Formats: sequence, C-alpha cells, structure tokens
Amino acid sequence: MGTSHGHGHGHATAAAAHRGRLVLVLCLTLVVMVAQIIGGLAAGSLALLADAGHMAADSFGIVLALFAVWIAARPSCDKRTFGYQRAEILAAAVNALLLFLLCGYIGYEAVQRVLSPEPVAGPVMLVVATVGLVVNLASLLLLRRGQAESLNLRGAYLEVFSDMLSSVGVIAAGLLIWLIGWERADSIASLAIAVFIVPRAWNLLREAVHVLLEATPRDVDLEEVRRHLLAQPGVLDVHDLHAWTITSGVPVMSAHVVVDEGRLGDTGRILDELHACLSGHFDVEHSTLQLEPAGHVDHEGARHQ
Repeated sequence: MGTSHGHGHGHATAAAAHRGRLVLVLCLTLVVMVAQIIGGLAAGSLALLADAGHMAADSFGIVLALFAVWIAARPSCDKRTFGYQRAEILAAAVNALLLFLLCGYIGYEAVQRVLSPEPVAGPVMLVVATVGLVVNLASLLLLRRGQAESLNLRGAYLEVFSDMLSSVGVIAAGLLIWLIGWERADSIASLAIAVFIVPRAWNLLREAVHVLLEATPRDVDLEEVRRHLLAQPGVLDVHDLHAWTITSGVPVMSAHVVVDEGRLGDTGRILDELHACLSGHFDVEHSTLQLEPAGHVDHEGARHQ
C-alpha cells in the first residue's frame, strides 16, 4: 500500500522578491565600471582597471542572476516537474567560475607590473576609487537582506562586497602613489584584490555544487527528522528518507513511512500530521511521503537508507 502526498507546488524562488533591487544594483555597477575604465586608462592604473574588470564580472553575474530569476519563474511541465528553479544555482556556479578567471588575469598582470612598474596618476586613481566605494556601499545595502535568503543573490552580494574591499585597496594605493610616489602600490593592490576574491569564489562554488549534487541541506539533520516522524502516532518506522534543495529557499523531502495497520484506513489524517511536523519543525513545505504497512519493505527493490 503506497500513498503519496505532496505539498508546496509552485514556489516562487527567494530571489524573485528582490528583482527590482538587482536591477538597480546592475545600473549602479555599470556606471561605476565605465568610470573606472576611463579613470584607469587616464591614470595608467592597473588596480582601477582590475576593479573595472571585477565590476564587469559583477555586472555579468547580476545579469545571470536576473535571467535565473526570470527563468526560474517559468511554470513546471511534465518534462521539468520542478520548472527551471535550479537555474538560479547554475547562475551562482557560473558567477564563481567567472571570479576565478578574473583572479587569474589580475594576478598575472599584477606580477608583470611589480617587475616592471609603470607611471600611475595617484590623485585620479584616488577620486575614481572613492566614487566606486560609495556606490558599492549603496549596492550592499540594497542586497543585504536578499543574500540571506537566496544563494543566487548571495553570489551577487559577495561580488559587490569583494569589489567594495577592492575599492578600499585602490584608495590606499592611490594615497601611497600620490604622497610618496610608490608606484608598485598599484600592482600590489591589484594582486591583493585577486587574493581576496579567491576564497569567496570557492565558497560560492562549493555551496552551488552542494545543491547540484542534491546533498542534504546543511541546516537539516536527517536523524532529527526521523525522530520527529517516529514520534507521530501510529508511525512504526521511517526509511528511504531523503532531503535536498531545488533552489535557495525550496527544500524538499521524501520518505517511506511504516504505519500501524490499524491506522492505515485514516491515511489522510496521518499524512496531514506528518506534513505539519515537517513544515512546522523543519520548514519543509514540499514533502512526498509513502505510507506502508509493516513488512512491505521486504517487497521493495534497491533502496537507500
């Protein structure tokens, strides 16, 4: 006897609620990127150009995030029963890979300039970097709440955050060049930008891969879930318990629940009680549960614990 029960179809992704903020951050980022390219060329500053390249990656990442929000909102169908919600996680992974490529390029150019310093206009570098810092702070405020809810938005937030710190480094380098004429400060600031970005890009990629591999969400303890389900009236055993994440804010769970035969005639109430347990204690709105009598497991094929 198998009874399936699902809840929570048609979730809106966590990033969708912050689409307008993403668009505004994209506009701000593009404006600063253009200013940094012009300023970097005028000042001969690799640090400004590196920061502009970082801004370009930010812009592309935000465009990907917006595209992912749009495509994730498309309805599900028979071939894609969860729709396109996983697109947000793919966008986060692409963002991380872009950051790695950017770091490699910046690092290479910075080493070349450390060996062969070039003239840099410190005052121009300082003014442009300060403008970038102000805009980055504004963008961080716009994304701060959403990044806690969506891995996709967290990718955009981390890019802007790292760019804010990059701007701080460029400002420091600009001051050193302006005050004491130490032109290698520009190359060192560029190298520091690359070194700073790498671990954040790695963390983002690791989180995205964790979701793509359908691993158990980090905040879900399956043994605790099993204990809660077993504590429900009439439940004798729980097996084939799985939990994974479709996209940020959309955890799902499935399980086979062995029920006392005396309660199998009241499957609707049992399922409601089990779902209430999962949604109330673990914030899992979409669950698929199969109810079965004792001994039914012996008739099943390959299974996972």
